[in-house]
Amino acid sequence: MHRITKLACAAAAVTLAASACSSNSSSTSSASGSSVNWATVTSASAGGGMAALVKAAQAEGTLNVITLPATWANYGTIMKDFQAKYGIKINDANPNGSSGDEINAIEHDKGLSSAPDVVDVGNSHATPNTSLFSDYEVSTWSDIPAALKNANGSWYGDYGGYISIGCVAAKVAPAPCPTTFAELADPAYAADYKGKVAMSGDPTSANAAFSAVWAAALAEGGSLTNIQPGISYFAKLKSAGEYNPVVDTESTIESGSTDITIDWEFNNSQFASDLKAKGIDMTVAIPSDGLYSAYYDQAISKYAPHPAAARLWEEYLYSTVGQNDFMGGFARPAEFAAMQTAGSLDATDEKNLPTVSGTVSYPTEAQQTAAQNALTSSWASAVG
Repeated sequence: MHRITKLACAAAAVTLAASACSSNSSSTSSASGSSVNWATVTSASAGGGMAALVKAAQAEGTLNVITLPATWANYGTIMKDFQAKYGIKINDANPNGSSGDEINAIEHDKGLSSAPDVVDVGNSHATPNTSLFSDYEVSTWSDIPAALKNANGSWYGDYGGYISIGCVAAKVAPAPCPTTFAELADPAYAADYKGKVAMSGDPTSANAAFSAVWAAALAEGGSLTNIQPGISYFAKLKSAGEYNPVVDTESTIESGSTDITIDWEFNNSQFASDLKAKGIDMTVAIPSDGLYSAYYDQAISKYAPHPAAARLWEEYLYSTVGQNDFMGGFARPAEFAAMQTAGSLDATDEKNLPTVSGTVSYPTEAQQTAAQNALTSSWASAVG
């Protein structure tokens, strides 16, 4: 199941069921028997240490998350294990929503007991909304690369991956499964790939698809300051009859309507794992000519009704267990390099990740905004 991440916030707010006002930081402190205002605490140590944080979070008893499908980056397992470990109930609102929905919920549902405590959003939604987030540095802060976190702690990357090409070999034969963007656009295979190439939605509204276009741009001679070649690339695929605007899902792959998928490696790898049990052999390759990676970000709402539980959740996600759990869902944890050096990565899950050759650069906020504007203004006329 896909979680679509919108590039522009939706105009209407997500309506979350709520019948009572949230507990504020003072009532939380009272309930936990502590005078600490967890809504303003910027680290566990500043609040008295992990034992104090756990006690306060358990006194709150609830954590509100939003837009976390159980099948996305192994969140089902993560939420289940967190609840079992701490006895804190997790409410997951709007699991198939978007990053825009998450931001809207923070803005419009503040003061409600059902308002989100934490969000998991695309970086395009994290960077412009720091005024809505509480600064907080997890205990493993130094293990998160500087490029993947806000210096003040308002947001920090949790997991990510590379744009990949998934393919069901039996459905594209006699052509080979493409492993690069160049192979995918080879005119010799156009007839075999006809109508089979799909992405994770409309790139003007879905972050995964937007990233696929940017990866194609890099393969076509573009750069982090020039996404236009990627738009032209997909226009070429459409002209050749290969591009299919249907959103790729496990069911569309199983039915044979999207036999080639350009998506995050953790989505394609999850599809491949699930479909293998159904007798469908799907390969996943990270294209060397369009190496593009991005990470999703965690942030604590400034208006979190359960501020201690929110902070404990972040500590759990960035622990060795939490980071390995992301990898169990085929995603690459933000602390991957530090854990690899420390020898704390789960060896089995690490082996299940597709092989990557080369280095990758991450776009700046300005480059990301420029690319979004360029794509939004020309995608419809170029590709439709």
